[in-house]
Amino acid sequence: MTAIAELADLVARGDVAVLSGAGLSTESGIPDYRGPTGRARQAEPMTYQRFVASAQARQRYWARSHVGWRQIGLARPNAGHRAVAELERRGLLAGIVTQNVDGLHQAGGARRVVELHGGLDRVMCLTCRERTPRAELERRLHEANPGWQASGTINPDGDAVLTDAQVAGFRVVDCTGCGGLLKPDVVFFGENVPTPRVDECFGIVTRARALLVLGSSLMIKSGLRFVGRAAELGIPIAIVNQGPTGGDGAAALTLDAPLGATLTELADRLQARVDVREPVSGAQ
Repeated sequence: MTAIAELADLVARGDVAVLSGAGLSTESGIPDYRGPTGRARQAEPMTYQRFVASAQARQRYWARSHVGWRQIGLARPNAGHRAVAELERRGLLAGIVTQNVDGLHQAGGARRVVELHGGLDRVMCLTCRERTPRAELERRLHEANPGWQASGTINPDGDAVLTDAQVAGFRVVDCTGCGGLLKPDVVFFGENVPTPRVDECFGIVTRARALLVLGSSLMIKSGLRFVGRAAELGIPIAIVNQGPTGGDGAAALTLDAPLGATLTELADRLQARVDVREPVSGAQ
């Protein structure tokens, strides 16, 4: 039996928890962290501590993010996202936990998605806590920086690599309601994921009959802890990723393969099983 056939058997039982990572979005043009496109990653990610403490750090972040959003905001779901949404539509999934902040699961049709690290399509005021659409902020940044142009390599976090000269002169805008600092509604390095959100993710895994990891290297605790919980409970784990992961030792099944083609084939195999079971129209 091939690995994809084994995976189809596992998913066909239903109640599958999906844990997705950056590798699922690479076919949409968004680089990952440690996979094939991640090796070219430049610049250190912004930390929460630096962001709130330094106006210069916020200027650098928002200039880079303003450029990066042009690519992230235009990204479209790929075959992998659409296949996951199709599995959900067929009632095979217990829930989707994503480490990604690009919103492509939802754009691909998925409904029950928990964004572990938040979403770049929203902005939050650190003072009044109001959340507003990213599109509104982009309009304000464009108006505040007429004629400003820059380009650079896009990072997985959704920002671009820019020089100090490119950043110089970029104007940051604050909350229109209270004048507080604006931050993307994502979890920065050095910042904790809200406990209720973590508990919700653990609940999805705990209630599942299987855990399917898609496009995550599982090299950090943020995602690996859910694999650990599944292993503790004896829940079978399957991993589809390009390259080794930190959870391979706990997995019952691993596939080192492109996500889009693999998940499309998985969905097709499961649909073929349904077609075989359904009676021909008009049969006695």
